[in-house]
Amino acid sequence: MNWDDLRIILAVRDGGTYAAAASSLRIDETTVARRIARAQKTLGVTLFEAVDGRRRPTSACAAIVNRIETVARQIGEIRRIGQTQEGLSGNFRIASTASLAEELLAPQAGDFLRQHPGIRLRLVTATENVNFSRWEADFALRLRQPERGDFTISKLGDYRLWSFKPSHPAGGSPPIVCAYPEDLAFTPESRHLEAAGLQGAARLVTDRARIIRALVAAGHAEGILPEYLCADLRANPALIATRLRETRPVWLLVQNHLKRDRAAQAVVAWLRGCFEAFR
Repeated sequence: MNWDDLRIILAVRDGGTYAAAASSLRIDETTVARRIARAQKTLGVTLFEAVDGRRRPTSACAAIVNRIETVARQIGEIRRIGQTQEGLSGNFRIASTASLAEELLAPQAGDFLRQHPGIRLRLVTATENVNFSRWEADFALRLRQPERGDFTISKLGDYRLWSFKPSHPAGGSPPIVCAYPEDLAFTPESRHLEAAGLQGAARLVTDRARIIRALVAAGHAEGILPEYLCADLRANPALIATRLRETRPVWLLVQNHLKRDRAAQAVVAWLRGCFEAFR
């Protein structure tokens, strides 16, 4: 049995279906089914049971998955052995929201990578459904403090939020309210709209701040944006900009086995520098 088969077992356990596992691994569903069948034959156990359209792990699968996760941790440590005396090296995956990656990390990545030619970065946005606790990333930027987990967490800083609406709505009609979906009800943006009685009136719902920005900039909508995404809009006379009292924190999660890794320490220092203005 190879590592790819073990990864597929994890993906089916996490996704609950062969289709979800195939999507997360970017392979076809037939391959997932074939590899699971092969793994079951090799191991001599049933890994999943079909219940209400879902693939439920058996007790044997749960025991196997515990050992797979141990292997994953060891593989993560083995990847770091490749550092040389001449310079720092390593491949690191950073999970982040799209807007933080696009607006704050990407503009500063070039200088860092030129300074450390042995380091490679993969910026993985939230749309790729990264599960930090399953070792699918080495670092993660989160806008909500995790309650628990086997990782090191620290605060990078806080950013301000601004509410926008048109100075003169087109045709005199109320602006279109933009809001985050229900699973982001905990955010300051959603709470502010709820307190203003606007959350239920939202006619455009999205988890992408850039989409809200596009409607606000066009003068059609009322919405809330992070400060790093709206500096130019605050000077636009066609918009009324109001700074919210609440801010949003940014948290850095680091896999524990990287704490003494020199290359990982360099990545952490770079990430902190990207958020220097927020401190």
